[in-house]
Amino acid sequence: MAGRSSQLGKNGAPMVTFARRTSSGRYVNLSRESLDSEIGSGEFANYTVHIPPTPDNQPMELQPVDASISQRVEEQYVSSSLFTGGYNSVTRAHLMDKVIDSETSHPQMAGAKGSSCAVHGCDGKVMSDERGEDILPCECDFKICRDCYLDAVKTGDGICPGCKELYKNTDLAENAVDHGRGPLPLPLPSNVGMSKMERRLSLMRSANRSMLIKSHSGLMRSQTGDFDHNRWLFETKGTYGYGNAIWPKAGEFGSDNSEKGGGGGEPAEFLNKPWRPLTRKLKIPAAVISPYRLLILIRMVVLGLFLVWRISHPNDDARWLWFMSIVCELWFAFSWLLDQLPKLCPVNRATDLNVLKEKFEIHNPDDNSVKYDLPGVDIFVSTADPEKEPPLVTANTILSILAAEYPVEKLSCYVSDDGGALLTFEAMAEAASFANIWVPFCRKHNIEPRNPESYFALKKDPYKNKVRPDFVKDRRRVKREYDEFKVRINGLPDSIRRRSDAYNAREEIKAMKLQRETAGDELPEPVKVSKATWMADGTHWPGTWMVSSPEHSRGDHAGIIQVMLKPPSDEPLHGTSSESNPIDLAEVDIRLPLLVYVSREKRPGYDHNKKAGAMNALVRASAIMSNGPFILNLDCDHYIYNSEAIREGMCFMMDRGGDRLCYVQFPQRFEGIDPSDRYANHNTVFFDVNMRALDGVQGPVYVGTGCLFRRTALYGFDPPRTKEYHPGCCSCCFGRRKQSSSVASSPEENRALRMGDFNDEEMNLALFPKRFGNSSFLIDSIPVAEFQGRPLADHPAVKNGRPPGALTIPREPLDASTVAEAISVISCWYEDKTEWGNRVGWIYGSVTEDVVTGYRMHNRGWKSVYCVTKRDAFRGTAPINLTDRLHQVLRWATGSVEIFFSRNNALLASPKMKFLQRIAYLNVGIYPFTSIFLIVYCFLPALSLFSGQFIVQTLNVTFLTYLLAITLTLCMLAVLEIKWSGISLEEWWRNEQFWLIGGTSAHLAAVLQGLLKVIAGIEISFTLTSKSVGDENDDEFADLYVIKWSSLMIPPITIMMTNLIAIAVGFSRTIYSTIPQWSRLLGGVFFSFWVLAHLYPFAKGLMGRRGRTPTIVFVWSGLIAITISLLWVAIKPPEGSSGIGGSFQFP
Repeated sequence: MAGRSSQLGKNGAPMVTFARRTSSGRYVNLSRESLDSEIGSGEFANYTVHIPPTPDNQPMELQPVDASISQRVEEQYVSSSLFTGGYNSVTRAHLMDKVIDSETSHPQMAGAKGSSCAVHGCDGKVMSDERGEDILPCECDFKICRDCYLDAVKTGDGICPGCKELYKNTDLAENAVDHGRGPLPLPLPSNVGMSKMERRLSLMRSANRSMLIKSHSGLMRSQTGDFDHNRWLFETKGTYGYGNAIWPKAGEFGSDNSEKGGGGGEPAEFLNKPWRPLTRKLKIPAAVISPYRLLILIRMVVLGLFLVWRISHPNDDARWLWFMSIVCELWFAFSWLLDQLPKLCPVNRATDLNVLKEKFEIHNPDDNSVKYDLPGVDIFVSTADPEKEPPLVTANTILSILAAEYPVEKLSCYVSDDGGALLTFEAMAEAASFANIWVPFCRKHNIEPRNPESYFALKKDPYKNKVRPDFVKDRRRVKREYDEFKVRINGLPDSIRRRSDAYNAREEIKAMKLQRETAGDELPEPVKVSKATWMADGTHWPGTWMVSSPEHSRGDHAGIIQVMLKPPSDEPLHGTSSESNPIDLAEVDIRLPLLVYVSREKRPGYDHNKKAGAMNALVRASAIMSNGPFILNLDCDHYIYNSEAIREGMCFMMDRGGDRLCYVQFPQRFEGIDPSDRYANHNTVFFDVNMRALDGVQGPVYVGTGCLFRRTALYGFDPPRTKEYHPGCCSCCFGRRKQSSSVASSPEENRALRMGDFNDEEMNLALFPKRFGNSSFLIDSIPVAEFQGRPLADHPAVKNGRPPGALTIPREPLDASTVAEAISVISCWYEDKTEWGNRVGWIYGSVTEDVVTGYRMHNRGWKSVYCVTKRDAFRGTAPINLTDRLHQVLRWATGSVEIFFSRNNALLASPKMKFLQRIAYLNVGIYPFTSIFLIVYCFLPALSLFSGQFIVQTLNVTFLTYLLAITLTLCMLAVLEIKWSGISLEEWWRNEQFWLIGGTSAHLAAVLQGLLKVIAGIEISFTLTSKSVGDENDDEFADLYVIKWSSLMIPPITIMMTNLIAIAVGFSRTIYSTIPQWSRLLGGVFFSFWVLAHLYPFAKGLMGRRGRTPTIVFVWSGLIAITISLLWVAIKPPEGSSGIGGSFQFP
């Protein structure tokens, strides 16, 4: 049982208390003050967890040796506990014996097994190191748990229960060092009583102070011209704050022998290297871009002249037809202009990973160790429904993240399960268990891609360029392990169901037995036992049950956090080559990144804001648990295809001027698309043309996945040095001029965190709770994340930089109070009366929260970058079924309509947004309205053929010349776009076809739904796009031929049938006429074929699989068209003829 503690500590602050019961019946009260000496492994039967207002302001008075062990104890406890809590409920930490039914062996894994204490009557577990090996305090290797060891030291005169000899603390310290933790930290300085975030900030203050020391110092300078504190650390063996930026070598602390080299070799080599940029901007060749811009200008002029001519030459015979065509053509010209103007400045970019490695990896030649100065990255993976988003797909995405080429200790992965399903929870645990062999295998043999499903499905030779002789054996073993892993994942639903049925039957028998005992001779009533869902350790799942019940349904369950893989050690941990291991890992780092399962609290009556709300919950939880200054968000079906992708994105963030980048957007690439890409699923025109073009303005739009964010930009802060720019007369088009005021010379740390509504240089931190909520831990983490996200100050032009080596210190270990605080910030009430979703985090109020979130950042003056890598950074899946594709487009278009009718309309953008960027965002909100004019224009050829009239009086030379010029310029622009973007002509044509298909179906429905929401307040709910898992025995593209009827298909079908019938009517009318009007017929037939050519993929999709469409369908279609044509001629015969057929006579 767990309850809220009402006890107060010595300083009046609430305490976090625990209680443990051993098998011998001994109860141990575990207060937060004595956590170092009392906490251990075991079954926590009775305990209380209370979330204190400031959980970090509770100092642990520890000795150096005990500090290391107590941190391991608490970290292991945290990783083995399931934390739950929320609104009006206590925060519980449920210690789990096992997370999944199968055994877990990795020492970082939750529920990993360990040796039992050898003391009689104790059921505690012996503490283990990073390898999972026992930590034994005595030379006799007597296995003893932490509790019994402390009892022996405190009450047993320090005598080992095994050998009856005295314990030696030095032996314990050496044992800890030998097992991979490295040397114990130096005694803490006087700031030990600070909170975690204050201790981290001490490094920032010290670094900033060192940067202010002037040239009167005789020590060496860095390339910035300022005093180099990093060199001072190495050459004088100095120290400051809590932990050095780079620790001095053992035995050299305080010595003054810098002339011998000591620890100063690395920074001397580091700082004396010539400065090299991390990225390069590759401009489009002038031979391509100059004609491209000239053609845009020519086409604008031709369109203007054509529209003037059309307006001044009406068709007096059919003014209604002429007027409708003129209105549509004016809108099309306006829409084309909005789409084309942002394409005036396309750019390409390239990164240099070798320079990144040189700048941010500090090598120690003595022991060949490497210290990484890279910032931390928190990766978010979101899922909501395990039925539509299969757990195997999500698990493969997680595995690709855990195997990414980035420092393990700097990487954290958070999985958001918005459905709170036990199936997803156990699938993630299985993935963490399989990562024990998959991740080292990828590192050992440099595997690409690192998604096991995609890797083993590759059709190319897997042994190409592999030189290690054991690769074949390792691959065969890992493939077998993965097949078993897939079977376990596929069997999880039945396993959970059988387990729950068994436990529920047991509970029902217990309830019936208890009822018989209490009822006596009375007639018992039927026993009602809730059908709970049970976890592997035999306890209730706190999330959504398979049979919904109060507080256990999709919209009503507690918040859940489970550390699946605890934070790795700071030093590399190499595997072994023992026979018990599946593969030889003697030279491979087996550490795994931090992996956390998160399911935010949901309660009835609260608006949880769908995906945007789930992402904001992850932002807050990650800020407390790892606080990576950068966030990479991925959909559950988008995995890391290029293991270097994070490093590629970091090149932009860490380069000169990178502190003004809010995010780095990667292109979306898809797998499982049919070879012809019938419905333009690859969307290459958007990702390779429009997005590259926007990269030359203010940056690409955020498209929902594959985006590396700067955390402080998500927090709603303005970019650094905002006040150095002020709007000028041309600021909307070409940016802003720098101002030479005192603002530019003010201290950088005072201008790092600003919001637009604060005019003073230093923000009032007292107002932060109103914006970010009442978590002091979250607020304290903000300046830390801002400092860690700065680029290196290794060049005079780098402003707002950080000193080299500042991020080489290890991260703080997790403790129970930290995770309890994370539980509080994912509760449903936390965002009340704050600016989350309004200015802070992902923005609420639109189904396309991604575009709105990116728009808000650009509107504050931030820039973004488009990162196109040689090898695709990420890959995902896309719906190849026609109906699913139309519903996907409908969701996007509906969000665009919502943006147009909201305050996020680009017409209301601030002066900080450039003019062309404003046009691009305006086009995002306007493009669905083109469907109204497009549908009318698609019916115009049929109306022309039915009426015998055309949009112009006659097909004269002027009209045909304008038409030819407009068509040729469009084709030439397409060729040049293909040239500078790298797409193919077929991809461009597929995009044109689906533009008309989507415009006549989903876009029109989106406009109607958007108007309903704005005028009548009717909300439209959308279902998730299904992520299918292909069956090996079925056709890979079987879903392409499935016909699912939808009302969205009605307009395109109507347009096709009408134009087909109109062509038949037009031919009949012309043939039967006394004086055939061939010019009018050709004009109408040409435009009808133009419409039908664009709708061809749609018609092909309606026919289903090739060869399966019955012949009678085509026969009846032809008969119906002929019949309607003859009927129309009979009703309205051609001029100058009498009767059916005119001059035509039947024999």
